[in-house]
Amino acid sequence: MKIFLSFFQSKTKHPIPAYSFWEYYIKNGIEEAGYEWIECPDVDWALGRVPKSKQAQLNWKQDAWQKTVDFLKANPADLFLSYLYPHQIDTSAIEQIRKTGTPCVNFFCDHIRDFTTLPKEFAAFDLNWVPEYKAIQQYKKAGYPYINLPMPMWVAPQYRILQPEVNSQITFIGSKDIQRHLMFESVIKQDPIVDLAIYGSGWTPSADIQQELKPYGLHKKIRFQFQQLNQYGINGYTEKLKRRSYTGQISIALQSKIHGVPPAEEYNRLTSGSMITVGVNRYPSYLFPLAKPDTYSRLRDIEAPMLGACYLTEWTEGIEQLYDINNEIETYTTPEDFLQKTALLKNDVIKRKNLKTNGQKRVLNNHSIPASLKEILCTLNL
Repeated sequence: MKIFLSFFQSKTKHPIPAYSFWEYYIKNGIEEAGYEWIECPDVDWALGRVPKSKQAQLNWKQDAWQKTVDFLKANPADLFLSYLYPHQIDTSAIEQIRKTGTPCVNFFCDHIRDFTTLPKEFAAFDLNWVPEYKAIQQYKKAGYPYINLPMPMWVAPQYRILQPEVNSQITFIGSKDIQRHLMFESVIKQDPIVDLAIYGSGWTPSADIQQELKPYGLHKKIRFQFQQLNQYGINGYTEKLKRRSYTGQISIALQSKIHGVPPAEEYNRLTSGSMITVGVNRYPSYLFPLAKPDTYSRLRDIEAPMLGACYLTEWTEGIEQLYDINNEIETYTTPEDFLQKTALLKNDVIKRKNLKTNGQKRVLNNHSIPASLKEILCTLNL
């Protein structure tokens, strides 16, 4: 089985959110499954996500897809597997690839955050790899082909060995956003001495210093506000205005719980060796009230159990499809529930060990990239 990849490969570091890990995960997962991956060496897929003018984006798209089609004519593949945003997709090129007998599958993991209606570009694929449980209804409504499978996560074998607890922390690793910030502020307010340790980017005080913004004219301001209204609707735009008072300032109590960005080895050690490792599935969105955020299962819900964590994550619809709650992972719903669940886990060493063992077994057996590829190939009759 030869799989052509378009998964954010790039030889350049671009000014966009972290992306290089996707290439690392999917390539290693394909190899572990016993398959071969190929790629067009002349295409910078991550460049397609860098903000640019309409003409520059069109030029990138024409160049990237022409090279891809030509490459596949000379190097046939059994499957085309991509992670593409709508504006990166050339539906006519996908059609050409499909006509050669190569099925095309696209993974995308931000349906819930980015869309209320699915982009028409996703209809071009033989199959859409959809990790969010809530996005299933979007695909059913649109009538696009889909398969609901976990986020593609790969952990090197040496990190799949269960590790003993190395600290008594309740550890969260992740970048700061408004929802995570407010949740942990609520936790600290209720229990200032909770043994919480937060790692990741954006949490340090210096990260809160905002750069002076250049003024822009009335025309641009009106156009920007119109775009916001079009994207979020009147209720979403009103919610956006309500949040102007949010400064991002972190309380002194929470600052005492914050650490830096851990290096890779420390990241793995903290995840697997902390007494409790935490996931937060709420996310910022103007489509939902600040006090009642929406949630969906994130990559961390696969990664942490795969590393052998005693994992406590925020409950979201569909999480019970991935795990046997209370046996493989534990969940919470509110800051109050978070404190209750962490207290129970800290006092139950046997349950913590069971969660580590059972959670890792489930994720490696059922939620790995080889397992997902098997499901995809079976669905496509390959």
